[in-house]
Amino acid sequence: MMKFTRRELAALLAVQGSTGEIPRAVIERHDRQVEELLARQQMDPRLPGFGSYADEYGLFHAGSAAWVAHACMAAFACPGSRFHRDPLMIGRTRAAAEFLRKSQHEDGTIDLLTTNFHSPPDLGFVMHHVAAAVELARLGGAREAEAALEPFLRRAKGALLEGGVHTPNHRWVVCEALAMLHHLGQDERCLRRIREWLAEGVDIDEDGQFSERSTGVYNPVTDKALLVTALRASMPELLDPVRRNLDSMLFLLHPGGEVVTEISTRQDQFTRATMDRYWFPLRYLALHDGNGRWAALVRSIEDRAASLSEYLRYPELRRPLPAPEPLPEHYHRLMKSLRIARIRRGAWDATVLMNGNSRFLTLRHGACAVEGVRFAAAFFGKGQFRCERWQPVPGGYRLAQQLEGWYCQPLGGPVGAGMEDYRASLPRRRRTEIQRLDYEAVVTETAKGVAVRIRAQGTANVPLAVEVILRGEAELRGVEPAAAAEKSFLLRNGFAEVRQEGRGWRFGPGLALHSYTQVRGAELKPPGQSVYLCGFTPFDHTLEFTPI
Repeated sequence: MMKFTRRELAALLAVQGSTGEIPRAVIERHDRQVEELLARQQMDPRLPGFGSYADEYGLFHAGSAAWVAHACMAAFACPGSRFHRDPLMIGRTRAAAEFLRKSQHEDGTIDLLTTNFHSPPDLGFVMHHVAAAVELARLGGAREAEAALEPFLRRAKGALLEGGVHTPNHRWVVCEALAMLHHLGQDERCLRRIREWLAEGVDIDEDGQFSERSTGVYNPVTDKALLVTALRASMPELLDPVRRNLDSMLFLLHPGGEVVTEISTRQDQFTRATMDRYWFPLRYLALHDGNGRWAALVRSIEDRAASLSEYLRYPELRRPLPAPEPLPEHYHRLMKSLRIARIRRGAWDATVLMNGNSRFLTLRHGACAVEGVRFAAAFFGKGQFRCERWQPVPGGYRLAQQLEGWYCQPLGGPVGAGMEDYRASLPRRRRTEIQRLDYEAVVTETAKGVAVRIRAQGTANVPLAVEVILRGEAELRGVEPAAAAEKSFLLRNGFAEVRQEGRGWRFGPGLALHSYTQVRGAELKPPGQSVYLCGFTPFDHTLEFTPI
């Protein structure tokens, strides 16, 4: 039995009382997912992929087989499902279990064929599905399915009790898997191993973000892992970092519900993401804490994000949500640990990035997105601006960087014939003709929107280009094509206007003293449309962005 403090137990019992029904739409959506999985699952026992299904590259993964077992057992256990107690679900789960058995190494680990081999953390991700499938099999009385999955479960436990990890979130994924194993079999070794990982402390900063700052992928992975560990291993103190992260996310939402991914250090940086993956921790803690703002977020994603499996395994989720409370829509918030500032004014918002990202400003107005403002000078092939220092100024922030370029004198002795010999000699050479460039970008909120003053002082006559990166195929006016690359445009003078789905931005005034937009040393132009302003050092130009 799980152990809680009196206070946590009282709150939990209040949540668990008088659970309601699982929403019909959730069951129907899950049934459609099962239909798709049944069509994709390889069922020819002569083929090596038997029991799993192929990804877009034709690879068969253990995780895919585990998801088949999980989804089938959820449908089997749910009275409202078209597949409730259908023997087909047991047969397909047994096939998935066979694939899992064949893909498991002697040490209990599995491979993630795209990158990791003999991998305990990837086993942890897969174990979420397998342990959930076993729990659901018990709920539904599917003993054959449980027996088929049990050998994989048993060998995996040994690997998770001893195996290592790669990344910060892996620690908590492994803890989640161990907590689920403990819930199924009451094994104190699982709790001891969890405590070993937790002794490092949860990697959350004062702004409520985990160390990877992955708002689109690994935040929700970590939130769920800590929540499950709290519930299945009787460690309610782990609910606190989840609360802090969910509160932080309230200020990292664009109008319309898209998540700010600019801060991520992982593969989701500058990708599109929503709060869908946060559904389980959001709903659980909205109910547990009676939090109306989290309840409002849950309601906005429920139709597409709710999980049948979680509804079945955590019946307390079926309770009615508390009354919604308004989400923050008007604020100017500095998040010092993240080195960003968030400005939200109703239908538009801006993110100022002072964390070394070349895209130091992004903006949204409805569906229209300025996915980055950045600049670079043709300065010794290393002139891309990246903030090194920052400070608040009235209404905004000053971002700064200093660059140097130089030439080297002879050493007066032998160096060696190889290129590496020459490179190794550079720190010992006297530098002459030293050139310097001081960059500054001052971003301030104005009465109408946002202003950006860009300055570059020092070595004179260096070509410089400012780039405004736009999302997709937004309608763009007031510019002319630039020759350097496809979908590149110059803003010579006046103001440009960009619109998508009725909303957009007006920005300028323009500047085009040259058309060298892809200066040497600048980051490559991203896909989509980019608008450039071009000049020379000394450079001092202010861009105004006004929502329209």
